Amino acid sequence: MSVGKMLHLARGIHTSPGSCTQRCSKLIDTVLRVDHAGELGANQIYRGQMAVLGHTKAGKTIQHMWEQEKVHKKEFDRLINKYRARPTALLPFWNVAGFALGAGTALLGEKAAMACTVAVESVIVEHYNDQLRKLMDDPTFTDKELLDTIQRFRDEEQEHHDTGIEHGAEQAPFYRALTDVIKFGCRTAIKIAEKV
Repeated sequence: MSVGKMLHLARGIHTSPGSCTQRCSKLIDTVLRVDHAGELGANQIYRGQMAVLGHTKAGKTIQHMWEQEKVHKKEFDRLINKYRARPTALLPFWNVAGFALGAGTALLGEKAAMACTVAVESVIVEHYNDQLRKLMDDPTFTDKELLDTIQRFRDEEQEHHDTGIEHGAEQAPFYRALTDVIKFGCRTAIKIAEKV
């Protein structure tokens, strides 16, 4: 990143959505489409987990993570409108798939639900880091608010990952196979949302 770019970010200079290059605008559109879809999916995962485990000792922990995801979703709703980005055409699918994943893993038990959280959040943290690198590498992108939002949400997703580990995710039956399948599904969903 250039010194000028770092100075713009450090000063909090905000450039309007229309002032970056066409390549930058396309990148922002893709970032927002994928993140909006992902946060919708995350909300539905936690909704599904709460439907099954809301009355258990894990319910309070899941509810806390879900509350943060609701904030993420609301913010990406706002950013989609601000940038006039196109949401994914697969939002109805994300609703159903997210809930099914959350409820399905919760039916396997609290540790399996936490394994789901660990798998999903590890992919999301990796994905957010990749987005941050791409945005910061574009010299025409100077929206500090968007960078700060993605960084903050990335840190909260890392916190969810760590919470899952602390609550026994690795003790779930078939932990490695379960998390590998979920990670593959998440990475595939990200690739699809980038295009559709």
